[in-house]
Amino acid sequence: MALIKHEIPILEFDNTFEGLIHAPHHFEKSAPTPYCVLTFFKEVIDHLVETKQAIPWKYLTSTVGKHPIYLVTKGSIQIALVHPMLGGPYAAGILEELIALGFEKFIACGGAGVLDKSITVGHLIIPSKALRAEGTSYHYLAPSRFVEIQPEIVSKLETSLQMANVPYLVGTTWTTDAFYRETKDMIQHRKNEGCICVEMECASFSAVCAFRNVMFGQILYGGDDISSSTWDSRKWNSRSDVRHSLVDLCFDAVVSF
Repeated sequence: MALIKHEIPILEFDNTFEGLIHAPHHFEKSAPTPYCVLTFFKEVIDHLVETKQAIPWKYLTSTVGKHPIYLVTKGSIQIALVHPMLGGPYAAGILEELIALGFEKFIACGGAGVLDKSITVGHLIIPSKALRAEGTSYHYLAPSRFVEIQPEIVSKLETSLQMANVPYLVGTTWTTDAFYRETKDMIQHRKNEGCICVEMECASFSAVCAFRNVMFGQILYGGDDISSSTWDSRKWNSRSDVRHSLVDLCFDAVVSF
């Protein structure tokens, strides 16, 4: 496909596989396992490191410092554990480098704002598709309203949660770059088109993995409530038990990919 030009820059697209800076040119494929859990819960990572359940393997670097890649052993299987930072662009860059290192099967877990008050704090959500209201995904996939999560991965995640007897929802997430621009009218618009939650990375993750032909799924937990006339934090980021349990579930789920 040749470069597709457009009056609006974000809608221009070039599917050339290698960019001028191409991660595999800078990283040796050396991953000791295909499995990788991406979590935004730093306190969970810190706990696993302090209790020697997560062992540093390698460090990625950026201008903000080092980004550790830890290895966690479950039975006889090693699983990488990485904090992908915040937002689509940063997370996609880290994901590109992880793929270049040889990781092939990814699951991400984090919190999400809910667009339906009945989704309680801690209730799990498996995104089946993401509305692309961020920018990063448009550099990996031709313009479209949504990016689909691989149906076979969604099915495997459902099976994992069913086996763990954990209730969950499957639905559409709204991925945005700007949480301070979630206006009342835009929230209602997203609700009308079927979004049940909002976060900042799912569409970006999904697009990168689709373009690089690796596996990806995500599990979110219901966090703050943006469904009403006023924002309700519901103290979502203090639910330590939920966050620890979700990472454990992701360790079990990713090895089924």
